[in-house]
Amino acid sequence: MYRFSNTVIGFLNLFTLLASIPIIGGGLWMARSSTTCESFLQTPLLVVGFVVLIISLAGFIGACFHVAWALWVYLVIMLFIIATLMGLTIFGFVVTSQGGGVEVPGRVYKEYRLQDYSPWLRDRVKDPEYWRTIRSCILGSKTCAKLASWTPLDYSERDMSPIQSGCCKPPTSCNYNMETLVPQEADCYRWNNSPTLLCYECESCKAGVLEDVRRDWHKLSVLNIVMLVLLIGIYSIGCCAFRNTRRAETDYPYGENRMSKVRPRWDYYWWRWWHDKRDLLY
Repeated sequence: MYRFSNTVIGFLNLFTLLASIPIIGGGLWMARSSTTCESFLQTPLLVVGFVVLIISLAGFIGACFHVAWALWVYLVIMLFIIATLMGLTIFGFVVTSQGGGVEVPGRVYKEYRLQDYSPWLRDRVKDPEYWRTIRSCILGSKTCAKLASWTPLDYSERDMSPIQSGCCKPPTSCNYNMETLVPQEADCYRWNNSPTLLCYECESCKAGVLEDVRRDWHKLSVLNIVMLVLLIGIYSIGCCAFRNTRRAETDYPYGENRMSKVRPRWDYYWWRWWHDKRDLLY
């Protein structure tokens, strides 16, 4: 007879098993795409999809068909996933604790400085190969093309995303109308009017990318906490299902019909002797 915990684990893993199929399909579709942004995410999607598929299959078979070793594999992988997810969540909060925009007088948008972010993120974004991938992604998304028709009034009254603020325009403090040269930010000299150059090599552009990463990572960390609570609950139910499956492998479940001892208790022989004597007397 199936136990409640086995039924719950079976349904939960059937759901995650079906959910892993579109995840793997999305990763394979991105692998065939020529867009840099999509291929940049294909490996994590494929890894997550196949891990979810394997663990869901093991949990479903173990819970519904009382296969103890499959449930054992399921619980071991689940424990590893919980520990990994917890570590990534803590790491994400630590890495993204720094950063944020700087208010610009007379403007709605904010500007971003690379030195305000954590050293790990700065080192990551300064890697030439990594930045080449991100730069191609920004160019392909045509983010800056949306600002091509803006008027000076729009720059004063309209907000921008971090990438638009850092990559599509020079820093607001730059002054290109002065007859005499005065020291300015290094990004002021990196700026170019060409649509394929703009400020894509500016530190402000890299800072804008990191701000987007920081915001997305915060959202992902909140989701990770919710997932951790859910996974810990599922893991607890899985432990109950594993115990029920181990019991189902024996001929008799624990209860009244299972002999606790092969040999009788110490008072059994005294009790039989007393009854035999009473029968002889009466």
